[in-house]
Amino acid sequence: MSPLIPQPRSVVTGTGELRLTCHSRLYADTATEGVAHWLGTALRQATGLPLREARELGEAGGGIGLRRDPGLGPEEYRLVSDGSGVLIEGGDAAGVFWGAQTLRQLLGPDACRRAPLDRDRAWIVPYLTIEDAPRFRWRGTMLDVARHFMPKDGVLRFLDLLAAHKLNVFHFHLTDDQGWRIEIERHPRLTGIGSWRARTKTGHRASPLWEDKPHGGYYTQDDIREIVSYAAERHITVVPEIDVPGHSQAAIAAYPELGNTDVVDTAALTVWETWGINPNVLAPTDTTLRFYEGVLEEVLALFPSEFVHIGGDECPKEQWRRSATAQARMRELGLADEDELQSWFIGHFDAWLSARGRRLIGWDEILEGGLAKGAAVSSWRGRAGGVAAARAGHDVVMCPEQHVYLDHRQDPGPDEPVPIGWVRTLEDVYRFEPVPPELTPEEARHVLGTQANLWTEVMEDQARVDYQAFPRLAAFAEVAWSALPAPADRDFAGFRRRMTAHYRRLDALGVAYRPPAGPLPWQRRPGVLGRPIDGPPPNR
Repeated sequence: MSPLIPQPRSVVTGTGELRLTCHSRLYADTATEGVAHWLGTALRQATGLPLREARELGEAGGGIGLRRDPGLGPEEYRLVSDGSGVLIEGGDAAGVFWGAQTLRQLLGPDACRRAPLDRDRAWIVPYLTIEDAPRFRWRGTMLDVARHFMPKDGVLRFLDLLAAHKLNVFHFHLTDDQGWRIEIERHPRLTGIGSWRARTKTGHRASPLWEDKPHGGYYTQDDIREIVSYAAERHITVVPEIDVPGHSQAAIAAYPELGNTDVVDTAALTVWETWGINPNVLAPTDTTLRFYEGVLEEVLALFPSEFVHIGGDECPKEQWRRSATAQARMRELGLADEDELQSWFIGHFDAWLSARGRRLIGWDEILEGGLAKGAAVSSWRGRAGGVAAARAGHDVVMCPEQHVYLDHRQDPGPDEPVPIGWVRTLEDVYRFEPVPPELTPEEARHVLGTQANLWTEVMEDQARVDYQAFPRLAAFAEVAWSALPAPADRDFAGFRRRMTAHYRRLDALGVAYRPPAGPLPWQRRPGVLGRPIDGPPPNR
């Protein structure tokens, strides 16, 4: 049997094997027709088998049957392979889809290809029964397309890779100081001006190197609709992020009135060309609120997700301290300090989203100054923010930078390209535990799940994203999906053995992952300054 990643809850092997042939058919009930379309397309192109449609399960002829079983839970599935064929049943269409992903792994790495290598080869599934369900309902990955733009086709490919690993939330980081990546029809300068920068820092912000050519790009609203639809077919929810009130220089460059005009010449600002924490933040004015309400109206029309991410992180308060307008707003609202002003800003959009049936989620800085009741928290600075939020009754997604920031380097060796942050090896990620042990069972129920984050300051293209994400995203996927033992008791040696087969799947999928022996010559970036942090990350 081809080793499976993520590891299923239960696998019982039988004696014998099923061979898919040109006579095998594919059956789906009405609840799983979309899964059948995906699976049929994937297997036909990889195997060359016709896999014609069967009208009844009994007509599958030693083929594949898909159907919903209301006795199973959300995303839960059962896969049975025996002499009559392969039957995948799920509590919902998502469960059947994850079972279909498991079937593709069982067929071997070449089932991940886009064309058959040998039309005469045998496609074999061992007799077995797999019962499986995810540990968390939020199994996410954040991709930052603001720092380096990823064209639409790359995003669609990335969604396929998430689906192959049973990850079901795509956090789409669309705006930042370095670029605005989503078309907003009522504010065309956001993309006309804010989507490109004149040049780009190469390496860490302390690096003397520059790429002296424009960088940019954005997604039209039709592109976004396509991405959201493509994700939905793969049972992935797209959560958009529109940053406020910090990380907003690209928007201010396009519309200077959004900035603190009484303390800085916002008309002179351009889209930021370097990295770090930017002092230019949004002004807490009615003009800004109405502007972003208009932005979010168009965002809500494009993204049906329950959650909308509004950032809220790394917002320096110095301009607000110097701004007469901001200080007058604080007096008007009876606020004690600038932290409370940020809390008011976040609270405004929490209420605005709630009134429209959506939920706000933001980085853990939104806890500062008080957090609106319905808001959720992405805990990135460590576990502490997530613990505080859960204890206060807020839902939490655990994504601490010390463990699951995949832009951080994978090895201390000198060949590691543009070394950033702490060393986070494949084993480190595999031993990450999303639920802080200090939470009570009641508090732990607020942990929706976990997420790995890919910030792209030093990932200039798809190949660099591949390198930083894989193979660690495979380990993260198992952490998010499987009911693993405590971190110290996890069988990393067994996982590493299963990865031997999984590397062949990644090869078939065309993923430019980091090899176990270290970067290949063309994956290195000699002479480009990074920001390595020595020692183990703090356990906080």
